[in-house]
Amino acid sequence: MKILLLGKNGQLGWELQRALAPLGQVWAPGREERADLSQIGDLTELVYESGAQVIVNAAAYTAVDRAEDPAEQERCMDVNAGAPAALAMVARETGALLVHYSSDYVFDGSGHEPRDEEARPGAESIYGQSKAAGDFSIETSGCAHLILRTSWVYGARGGNFAKTMLRLAQERDEIKVVSDQVGAPTSAELLADLSAHMIRHTMANPALSGLYNAVADGETSWHGYAQHVIATARARGLTVRVKPDAVRAIPSSEYATAAARPFNSRLSTEKIRRTFRLTLPHWTLGVNRMLDEILTP
Repeated sequence: MKILLLGKNGQLGWELQRALAPLGQVWAPGREERADLSQIGDLTELVYESGAQVIVNAAAYTAVDRAEDPAEQERCMDVNAGAPAALAMVARETGALLVHYSSDYVFDGSGHEPRDEEARPGAESIYGQSKAAGDFSIETSGCAHLILRTSWVYGARGGNFAKTMLRLAQERDEIKVVSDQVGAPTSAELLADLSAHMIRHTMANPALSGLYNAVADGETSWHGYAQHVIATARARGLTVRVKPDAVRAIPSSEYATAAARPFNSRLSTEKIRRTFRLTLPHWTLGVNRMLDEILTP
């Protein structure tokens, strides 16, 4: 099986290089090799020439706040909407399976219940609108596809929320963290492993093609996430000034951002569990594993 992986240098792309290797021959070109989602003509040529049976798109424009700048909006839309539409066109024509990653930002973040795959998008940010447009293009293209909609993705490689909290906890006596946004921290490692499992089954049974929510089990706020990270790091022996109870909860209104964040990022995972017979681990297991990795000398 020939697999083309786009976005190899991101947190998810890094994990996908590992997880996809047992499935077949993985080619993961860099942007200098025409794997640049902002250059759709070159990208399309690359995909045709690859002869890939599976196209995995782990690349995206993720600068959520910067995307609100009018000067950046076109690039955001090109990468997150235009490129997936072009990839879907090639996948339909070649018979390849297209794997793509979506976001909780496609929703307006209202309510308190988990949204399922039938929920209507209503993004409040340019980034969210661009991701919703990319999803729609793929779903209506007629190509075989897997869209994994996820939230709060992190990895041990590169920067992430947990690392930021640990740094601040060593520098300050108190940290203020938003407590009215709720979701499930989901590791890039888990997403990569889910992707490999789903690709293998969907290649054997194309009827499994579709959109799936893919997040870790459980839920927390950014405040709860920060408390867990600091408490776990202290238990691992890391010297920090901030105690878990010195992480002060604040509303989103006290932490202004250019782009609106969803208050409710809960996603129902009933469909992916049922269809692929999966058990999704609790979010704390992945976070603990990541902390073990970054805290090990």
